[in-house]
Order: sequence, then C-alpha cells, then structure tokens
Amino acid sequence: MLDDGLKAQLKTYLANVTKPVELVATLDASPKAQELLALLEDVAAQSDKVSLRTDGVDARIPSFAIQRIGADVSVAFAGLPMGHEFTSLILALLQVGGHPPRISDELAEQIRALPGEYKFETYFSQSCQVCPEVVQSLNLISVINPRISHTAIDGALYQHEIEARKVLAVPSVFLNGEVFGQGRMGVEEIIAKLDSGATERETEKLHAKDVFDVLIAGGGPAGAAAAVYAARKGIKTGVLAERFGGQVLDTMGIENFISVPHTEGPRFAADLETHVRDYGVDIMNLQRATKVIPADAPGGLIGLELANGATLQTRSLVLAPGARWRQMGVPGEAEYRNKGVAYCPHCDGPLFKGKRVAVIGGGNSGVEAAIDLAGIVSHVTLIEFDSELRADAVLQRKLESLGNTTIIKFALSTEVHGDGAKVTGISYKDRATDETHLIELEGIFVQIGLVPNTEWLKGSLKLTPRGEIEIDARGETSAPGVFAAGDATTVPYKQIVIAAGDGAKAALSAFDYLIRNSVPA
Repeated sequence: MLDDGLKAQLKTYLANVTKPVELVATLDASPKAQELLALLEDVAAQSDKVSLRTDGVDARIPSFAIQRIGADVSVAFAGLPMGHEFTSLILALLQVGGHPPRISDELAEQIRALPGEYKFETYFSQSCQVCPEVVQSLNLISVINPRISHTAIDGALYQHEIEARKVLAVPSVFLNGEVFGQGRMGVEEIIAKLDSGATERETEKLHAKDVFDVLIAGGGPAGAAAAVYAARKGIKTGVLAERFGGQVLDTMGIENFISVPHTEGPRFAADLETHVRDYGVDIMNLQRATKVIPADAPGGLIGLELANGATLQTRSLVLAPGARWRQMGVPGEAEYRNKGVAYCPHCDGPLFKGKRVAVIGGGNSGVEAAIDLAGIVSHVTLIEFDSELRADAVLQRKLESLGNTTIIKFALSTEVHGDGAKVTGISYKDRATDETHLIELEGIFVQIGLVPNTEWLKGSLKLTPRGEIEIDARGETSAPGVFAAGDATTVPYKQIVIAAGDGAKAALSAFDYLIRNSVPA
C-alpha cells in the first residue's frame, strides 16, 4: 500500500510514540476493505508500539479505530485516510500514542473542563485541503477529553450517508447527530462554540492589552510579513486575524513563491504563523475587526473596534484584510450555498461524482475547476459572461479536448433553482439574444474572482468604487498612521509574493511614521 519512501517517513514519525497503540479494524471482503487492511498492516509494521486487530464491530465497513491500550483514548476513521488526510492519520497515531499536542496549557485545560458527552462525526474528501484541519482538531480534542469522541468519514466512500444527511460540502461536522458546522474550523473555534463563556473571557483579555506600537489587522501573507518586519524593529507588535493564513488556506498548490518550488496553502500558512511567533508577536486569532477609529492628529492613538465588543489601541495600524470569493449575487445562491452551490472544486468535487455540474467563470480558476471536475462528474457546463474565455490558451485547449464538457459564452447567470434541500438547476440569459435558458444539474461551482474584505472600513478610509483601499507608493492610506497592504488594496496583480512584499513595505512605513511623529517605541 505504502511505498518505501512513505514507510521510512512513517517509521521516523512513529518513533515518537511512547504508549502502546492498537489499530482495531472492521473489514469485509470488499476491495476498499482490503486496501485499508494493507494500509494498516504497513502502518503497524513500522513500530513495535503499534499493533493491529481485525475483529472490530463498527457499523461502518471498512473502518478502524486507533486506541491507546489500557486507557480510554481513541479516534476513528471510516474509510481510507489517504490524500490530504494521510497527515491526519499520522498525527492521530502520535497523539493517541502519547506524543503531546502542540497547543497551550490553557487551551488544553479548557478542553478537559468541557462538561457533558460529545459525539462528533466529520465528512471529508481525500482531495479537500481544508478538511485535515477540522479532522485533526477534533481528533486532538477527543484525545485530550475522553468524553468527546470523533469519527472522520470519507464521504466519497459512504455516499448513502452523504445523501441521507444531505451533505453537499466538506468538511461537514455533526455533533450528536445534528449539524455542528461546515467549512474550516480549528481547535480554538470549535471550543469557543462548545464553551459558552469563552467569548466573554477573551473579550476581557483583549480589553486589558496595552497600547501597541504597530497593530496589524489581517493574518495572510501581507499581515504576516508586516508583523515580522515590525517586530524586527523591536517595537510592540500585534496581529489580529479572523483566520491566520487568510485566503492562502484555501489555495491548493503554490508554485510561484520565489525560492519555494512547491508547497500547499495550509502548509504555507502554518510556516507563516511559525515565523511570526518566532518574533514574539502577539497573535490574536479568530477575532474580527469592525471599525477603525482614526487618530485625532498625527501621532495620536488609533482605535480598532472588534466584533466581540473589545477595542484595541495602537500608535500605527497596518490593514491587510485580504479578499474572499466573489458571489454571483443572483436569487437562490445564498439559499443553496453548501446545498449544491460551492466555491471550492477541490474540496467538494468528489461529492458530485457521476452528477451534472456547472462552473461559473472562464478565467484560469474556472477553467481549471472545469477540467478537474470533468474527471469526477458526468458532465460539466462552463458559463462565461464575456464573449471569450480569459484562461490561458493551454487550459482552454485542454478543456475543449474533454468529451463531457460544454462551454457557454456571452451568458449571464440569473437564478439558482432548487427543491428546498438541494440545487436542481441554473438559469442564464444569452446576452446576444436575451433568451433565457435553464440547465438541469446538481451542483454549481462559482469561480468569478475576488472581492476585498473592506465593507467595515467605509467611512473611515478612502476606498475605490470596487471597495479597494486607496494607498500610495509607501502603503499610506487617507488616515494618518494607517497603512495597508495585500489583496484589499489598489495594488495591481493579486499575488502572494506581491502581498508579502507590500506587507513588509507597510510595516517599514509604519515604523518611519512612528519615528517622525516622536512616538516612543
């Protein structure tokens, strides 16, 4: 099952297992079950502290549990944790095997103190790069608190469950049989939803923070670069982020960041956070800014109001809020989001195996999505607003060569249709004839670019009609002491390397501002 290279890596990792672990598999004669058996045999062969049993009695076949011998510590997988989930398997083996998780003592104690019993189930796809964080977070939580159980389920293998529970997006998390959440969630976010008093305690902690010299709103490449460059100046630096890593977390592959031939978004984001933490930066994760209170005069304090009611003060501010997927803005889109309307073909594509789908958008992202989906679904219809596709020629040729794709140009998507539970079709208007057409299908993947996360800045700073923050060559905005960088600004070419460079520039400009306005560092 595993090649020699993977076995060698696994053997190295499993050397960190300190407590005996057993794999308890529930199998039958099916090909998938035999494939899982081969995987588990390879795993068990790499450590004398890992053993394998095949007498499991789980209702899901094939499946297996990782159990610590002599203790009530375990996690479970239904299906094969391969693809992006192979890392989840390794981490589960280490954590059940006694290797300490990388979280703060305070958070671990908060997990142990949760009252009640919790049964979590997460549906994932092997091609989903968002899913591992959710799976790994819930596995970690269940290892720390034995009253919490977690099973990670390969949705492509358990299609009957997917259909019965109306799961049309991954990761989808169920708690005690009811929907708990969809999309990316980390340990802190999950615990905040379970612990009703967590928000109030966090607000009090934020209120008590001292004034920052540089405060950065945004944890993507621009925000991370700004934090490193500011902290290197020896000044008090903080980063506030809804999700550290930002849009990079949803990027499948990164092959154009100079000196890094290839990496994946989540790994790149983790490296960013590690680098920032190395400089002692105060990272305030899972926090959303709602308003900037400009300084009365150059050198005065700038306020940043948060959604939880707290207000932070700083002598200079770097805004790096990034961007998000642009929506079609048509009737039915919001109603059927995660019920057939999706924005990540890599994550949710496997859930539409054998079905008919549409891709909205003819740029590189849209055409790449259509090509990838064509290998999974029965048919892909690509709908493009303009008279020609905007994707690279090589991608267009590849798409046109596929036998199960249709390209519709000069078309305006007008409405998403559904039966109340899931998508059933999409209407579009032919822009040449004004005729309206209906396409019957089960899924719609929207790939029409980005929109800046700047609605909360209206009235505080100058924004373009498109919502971008207006900046000059130094990253300065219209407000004294406020700088900006990244995809939310007027800088052309929204690229990771450009955002990182502009983040560094904004931090240096902020430091220069502090010096020139006689603000003590």
